[in-house]
Amino acid sequence: MARLNVDGPIPESMAMIVGGRLGYWILKTFWPGGCGREDGAMPAGLDARLRQYFGDDFFEQIRGKTVIDFGCGPGHETVEMARQGAARVIGIDIQQRMLDAGEAHAREQGVAERCSFVTHTDEKADFVISKDAFEHFDDPEGVLALMAGLLKPGGRVLAAFGPTWFHPYGGHLFSVFPWSHLVFTEKALIRWRSDFKSDGATRFNEVEGGLNGMTIHRFERQVAHGPLQLEVLDTRPIRGLGLLRHRWLREFGSSLVVCRMAAR
Repeated sequence: MARLNVDGPIPESMAMIVGGRLGYWILKTFWPGGCGREDGAMPAGLDARLRQYFGDDFFEQIRGKTVIDFGCGPGHETVEMARQGAARVIGIDIQQRMLDAGEAHAREQGVAERCSFVTHTDEKADFVISKDAFEHFDDPEGVLALMAGLLKPGGRVLAAFGPTWFHPYGGHLFSVFPWSHLVFTEKALIRWRSDFKSDGATRFNEVEGGLNGMTIHRFERQVAHGPLQLEVLDTRPIRGLGLLRHRWLREFGSSLVVCRMAAR
């Protein structure tokens, strides 16, 4: 399975401008302990959230089906899909601690016999689900090909991810204020992060989870060159700013990208 970080730098076209001692000083002075945007616990109302992402009929679609939760993390969605009627759900992740957490959660919820948590699988599925991952994969095109190979005939990939790179908070943990990840240089941001994180990361791609600078245009281009085809692509704007759904503005205002893909 592909790693969930990215090899290589963010493209030069996305380069930042405030760096060196000045950039680091500003970040250290005003945000000495980070910005609190690290991934946290899954929010309550997970069933409603999955419907919001993938449609009101999502659980009806997967009932009695085999589902792969690609990049399952601690298995919250994996277990919820089993609880809601999926016949079998396979959670895939590269981190063993996440797989262990998923197995424990499945036992607690009484669905362990219908869930498995693995680093890879050859089993085919009716649905491959991916949530909050495409902005992190090191090789998104390779992941798309891998997902295509995991589908049964007539199967579908359902993916939801964001915010993408040009969103005000597309820098995730580096977004201390809107578009700050486009203002400060990568070196300044990484140096600032090293004050409260000791994992030795020196690039965006090396932080836990990684960031690959994914944009909507880049995602569309990668799908167009691969074995999957887009059936639906829905870019959902920042709440209250529907104008940003327009194709020329969506890169700066889409808080979520939701799509359905099928094999060509």
